[in-house]
Amino acid sequence: MTSRRGTALAGWRVLVPRGGAWGDSVAAALRAHAGIPVIAPLINFASTEDPRALATALQELEAGEFEWLVVTSATTVDVLMSQRIKVPAATKIAAVGETTAAALSLAGYRVDFIPEGDNSARGLVKEWPRTSVRGRVLVPQSEIAEPTLVAGLTSLGFDTKFVAAYRTVGVPVSERIAGDVASGSIRAILVTSGSIARQVSQQLAPIPEGTSIACIGPRTAFDARAAGLAVHLIAESRSAESLIESLVEYALELTGEPEDTND
Repeated sequence: MTSRRGTALAGWRVLVPRGGAWGDSVAAALRAHAGIPVIAPLINFASTEDPRALATALQELEAGEFEWLVVTSATTVDVLMSQRIKVPAATKIAAVGETTAAALSLAGYRVDFIPEGDNSARGLVKEWPRTSVRGRVLVPQSEIAEPTLVAGLTSLGFDTKFVAAYRTVGVPVSERIAGDVASGSIRAILVTSGSIARQVSQQLAPIPEGTSIACIGPRTAFDARAAGLAVHLIAESRSAESLIESLVEYALELTGEPEDTND
């Protein structure tokens, strides 16, 4: 017999809650394990309700008034690009994880610091370079971002400035998708943020017992449970690759068969 890994998700319809390049790459990864991706974006991003505050903060950034710029999402990178922001050479850039760092690099921004272990706000604060100058830090995030990062950096002695770079808004799913979830024909739902967890709860609950909730990391799992969702598996790191690998392992465990067997 050959490896079960390549067909671990055979027959599994998996709800992918984001579209675009991210959704396409996750869909391809699911198909590589014989899964059936169902792309249904649950959130989207809109302009901040206070564009003047954002413009002022970005002007200060370009003027070199911040020692650090902290970026926590690819969406923030999109905002920087749309505003054609040039980060001064003297201002260092921190990315919360590899995905955000990749988005920064693709946009032409350098990355000076990425946490090696926990790709989250807590991980970034915990691993922050202790030798860095304790000056001003700009943190542009979603308007509903948790205060963890700002509070953590402030506790380290930084003059931390938060500015709302964009709004996170819910996207209604189609009646067909809602019906598929309700009927149990969706075997797993990927949850990649607290915002998505709340949309799953608001739009799709109650989730059938046979549907697995897969969270991208401990913080997202915490948010999912707070939203009333039962969490079945948690990826070890905040990456799409880790999320899919965790789902594959979970599916293999449910079958009760070893991952690899030989004749």
